[in-house]
Amino acid sequence: MKNDVIVGLGSNIDPRIHIEKALTQIKTRFLKVRASEFIFTEPIGFKHQARFCNGAVRFSTDLSAETLKSWLLALEDALGRVRTENKNGPRTIDLDILVWNGKIIDPDVEERDFLQSAIKTLQPDLF
Repeated sequence: MKNDVIVGLGSNIDPRIHIEKALTQIKTRFLKVRASEFIFTEPIGFKHQARFCNGAVRFSTDLSAETLKSWLLALEDALGRVRTENKNGPRTIDLDILVWNGKIIDPDVEERDFLQSAIKTLQPDLF
């Protein structure tokens, strides 16, 4: 069974490099990847850091949500993501499943206009 997925991407450490590397890996692994526009946004929570570049991609996958999440975490690690106690701190890449089969599953979507905008671009009927 194919699952329809929207994954959010964000970075504020060399964002153009890390977003491009993440997109390349996602496009290599999954078919028919469509990307939203990527925009720069102010940091949330921890303000003393560089702005983030944020966007999203939509694709279909045979993977389960859990397996996809593990794959995304491994990709974050491969791209140099360092996890610290500050969950809003700087990062090379952040990859989160936002929508799974037409259902918003990430609670941050409700609070972040840039995520809503990216999702609307990729799946306008969701809102």
